[in-house]
Amino acid sequence: MIHLRIVAPEEVAHRALELLCSSPAVINVVHLHAAAKKPRGDVILCDIAREDASLILADLKELEIPRVGSIAVEHIDTAISDAADEAEKAAEGLPSDAVVWEEIEARTNEETELSFSFVLFMIAAMQIAAIGIVLDSPILIVGAMVVGPEFGPLAALSVALVERRPRLARRSLTALAVGFPLGMLGALATTLVARGIGLDAFADYEVQTHPFTDFISHPDALSLFVAVVAGSAGVMSLTSAKSGALIGVLVSVTTIPAASNIGLAVGYGDLDTAGGAAGQLAINLFGIVLAGVVTLFAQRRYYVSRRRKHLQDPRRQAAGLPLGRSARAEPRKRR
Repeated sequence: MIHLRIVAPEEVAHRALELLCSSPAVINVVHLHAAAKKPRGDVILCDIAREDASLILADLKELEIPRVGSIAVEHIDTAISDAADEAEKAAEGLPSDAVVWEEIEARTNEETELSFSFVLFMIAAMQIAAIGIVLDSPILIVGAMVVGPEFGPLAALSVALVERRPRLARRSLTALAVGFPLGMLGALATTLVARGIGLDAFADYEVQTHPFTDFISHPDALSLFVAVVAGSAGVMSLTSAKSGALIGVLVSVTTIPAASNIGLAVGYGDLDTAGGAAGQLAINLFGIVLAGVVTLFAQRRYYVSRRRKHLQDPRRQAAGLPLGRSARAEPRKRR
């Protein structure tokens, strides 16, 4: 279930109440008259079956509530109620398959920020990966994959391509274009310093004696296959809010280790290994974004078909919304 807190002027709030009360997928509707002070207005609380959340939110946006008030969306982890069970039965589909598009947009907007912490995590992940490659340690390579924050911008880029949001695409590409080179430079700097002071692990490093991490600089057809499958699974974990599955995705793609290996190999003057790692990085980035776009496109088409069907619902008229069409041409968010 999804919990909404709506703040709106009295007239708009009453229209929203008519909409919410008429929907079988909405329960626990509470109306607090003039309870909000900033902005001033009524407060409405309600719970919605996750499957219909985006449909109801789209109707509320037709009432211009985001412009004159606000809508807050929260998850309900546990709802012990027969009414909640009936609401979920009334909504088409399964809660585990439902996508709350407003939630995806908000999450991807947050994860594309080129922040100090994003850059720091990229550099730290590639430092761990560089040590893992030198020591031929799969454990450190897995650790680097988990620490790396690159999947957020990659997922956001997929969302931007599907929803045609150029500003989000530019922000995602900027984060990736800055984060990866800085991480590589960090790995290069560590390699040069470690070799300069004569650390044994770096002094004895040879590509041929590292069978456990050799795959990083030797991409093949399976590299693309894993990247595509992982990209699709990652997007599905994002849209279904199953963060546990996302951890498995992070430890199956070789973006961070490959990027780190580029810096490491350049530090040793091994351009062949650097080229192989660059190919591995390119294959993984391409595969993840391709799979993300295809997966999101299929999910988006399903939502659009449901939205068109929902526009024919006579219950929309209770809130003064037109039948068969949207009350406004819904602009895409250009964030």
